[in-house]
Order: sequence, then C-alpha cells, then structure tokens
Amino acid sequence: MAHTPAQLIGFDSLLSEEERMIRDTVREFCDRELRPHIGDWFEAHDIPRELGPKFGEIGVLGMHLEGYGCAGTSAVAYGLACMELEAVDSGIRSFVSVQGSLAMYAIHKWGDEEQKNRWLPEMAAGRAIGCFGLTEPDFGSNPAGMRTHARRDGDDWVLNGTKTWITNGSLADVAVVWARTDSGFAGFLVEKGTAGFTTSDIHRKVSLRASITSELVLDEVRVPDSSRLPGVGTLRGPLSCLNEARFGIMFGALGSARDSIEQTLEYVRERRVFDKPLSSYQLTQAKLADMVLELDKGLLLALQLGRLKDAGALPNESISLGKLNSTREAIAIARQCRTLLGASGITTEYSPIRHANNLESVLTYEGTAEMHQLIIGQALTGEQAFR
Repeated sequence: MAHTPAQLIGFDSLLSEEERMIRDTVREFCDRELRPHIGDWFEAHDIPRELGPKFGEIGVLGMHLEGYGCAGTSAVAYGLACMELEAVDSGIRSFVSVQGSLAMYAIHKWGDEEQKNRWLPEMAAGRAIGCFGLTEPDFGSNPAGMRTHARRDGDDWVLNGTKTWITNGSLADVAVVWARTDSGFAGFLVEKGTAGFTTSDIHRKVSLRASITSELVLDEVRVPDSSRLPGVGTLRGPLSCLNEARFGIMFGALGSARDSIEQTLEYVRERRVFDKPLSSYQLTQAKLADMVLELDKGLLLALQLGRLKDAGALPNESISLGKLNSTREAIAIARQCRTLLGASGITTEYSPIRHANNLESVLTYEGTAEMHQLIIGQALTGEQAFR
C-alpha cells in the first residue's frame, strides 16, 4: 500500500477536527477554483482581482484576526490554509498573506476603531484589496534606512518616496505605506486615486508570475492625520507585520514541496524506463525518501511553532527558524522533483519547476535566508552580526 508523505508521521492525528475541516475546505476550494487555471495565470503573468471575493467567501482573508468580519481562527488553522494555497502556487498564497498578515494585520494591530471599521470588513470579504509598502529600491533587509519621508503640514501629512516589489500594488484599494518622520517612523493608509500616488507593475519576472508585483511612487501625496496608524511610531510596526507573514510562509512553502512530491510520485509510477516503472529504481526511491523526510520534519516543526503561537509563547527568533527551514528545504525538494520528471519537468504541465521558480522569491522575501540565519545566530550567541 502506497502512503502519502504526511501519513508516515500521522500528521492528521496531530490536528483538531476543526483544523482538519478548515484545511479540507481550503483544499477543495483550491482544487475547484484555482488548480484548473493556475498554469494559464502563470503564463499570462496575472492573477484575477475577482479572486478577492472568492477568498472572502471561504474566510481566508485575515482569518487569524478577531472581529471586524474576520474568522478568528487559530494560527495553526491559518498556517494549514496557507499550505493548501501555496500547494497551488506561491503567488496565490502571497495574495492572501499580503492582504491578511500585512495590510489587514497592520490596521488591526495599529489602527484606530474608525480605520478598522472602515477597512477590515471590506478587506475580509475581499471587496477591498490592500498592499503593504515597506521595501524600497535600496532598502530591503535594512528598513531603518528607508528614504520615504512624511512631513507634517498642519492637519495633514505629505509623503514622498518610492516603494518596490509590492505584491498586490496596482490591485490595491488601500496601501499601508511606511515612512520616516521627524520623530521616528509611521504607517499611513493611502487610498488608490490619491493625488500624487501612482503604481506601475514589474514585468519580465520568471518567479511569482501568478502575482501582481508593483512599484509605488509617492510624489507630494497629501493625506489627513486620520490616515496615520496611531498605534505605533517605530519600526516595531512594520516588523510585527512581517513576523505574521513569515509565519504563513513557514507553512505555505511546505505546500509547494508537498505538491511537488505528489505530482512526482504520480509521474514516476507511470513513467517506464527500461521496461519497468521509474518508481521501482533504487535511486528514485532514495530521492523520494530523502525529500519526504525533510518535508515531514518541516511539517512537525511548523506545527510545533504554530502551537506555541496559539499559546502566546512563540519567540520571534523561532519564526525565523521555521521560515528558514521551510523555504530552504522546499526549494531543494522542488528542484529534486524536477530531476525525476526529466524533460517533462521543464514545462509548466508539471508543478515542480513553477514551484522552484516561485520559491526563489519566497526564499528571499520577508527576510532573506541569510538574515534569518543571523537572527537565529544572535539568539544563540547574544551577539549581533548584521553589520
């Protein structure tokens, strides 16, 4: 009897009935609404904005947040949803992560009641789309160096600067833009159509093609003080949001790895080489065994960190541990799966090459692998080695 990868560790037995139900609901949605089209979206360098309300219907947008139309699920349930979404494509999970863990979380955590009531219900339903403007052309790993500046002018703020590599940028109805001020840093809600606020999409990507990636330009953009997130005035604001997104990536990347293995298993059982199935060769089985071992270890690590998060006991350094492991192992698995698919593996008919390309981005964004190594290293030694 053939087993699925997660069956070897009895993964489902570690989940509650509600967690399994949420996961299965998202998986069924993915199989019905997303998988039949993902190849075309990847080829077209696009993702339909109309997916927003569909995601809203199944409750995955801001699903781990409480109130304001959000589902209020556990962190583990959110992670499992991310895994199913990224098993389809990293661009799909990125759409949901940016909406919920970056834009919505920023408003939920640092906004006032008026901002929360205005935006969160619409964003949870997918009727309004958000993006998160932190990264700049010259400042990614070092957000403290950002050049985007907000100056106070009476009751308003005037923003100038450029943000880049912004997922959902041109789709967004509202951008959470982080800027330097004379007294620290601040987040602002900048609505689409505001004078001086423009977006342009980044093209010619070979990674995350089923995702909109944009540049945001702010040229004397004037917003009222009521658009400023009042709950924070330091980099703690955006960094807290990044940790939420990293948590989803920790689970999500494993979805890419799992899907790569599942498609490869199906292929090697059918592909005949020298008159017998490719799956019957020792080298094939050795590769599969090593990949499933790393996937299953990753699943157990992600689940444990999820349980800690739900208990309110997850250190930020542990999120780095999970994000580093999942992304590093997932990209290695996707690449190895490609080798077992042979020439067929370089086409988008099979998912591993698409997952591998996507994971090049996932390995880098929300903190590069190297940055997470240094975060873990600092936690172990007490020495900061970023500079």
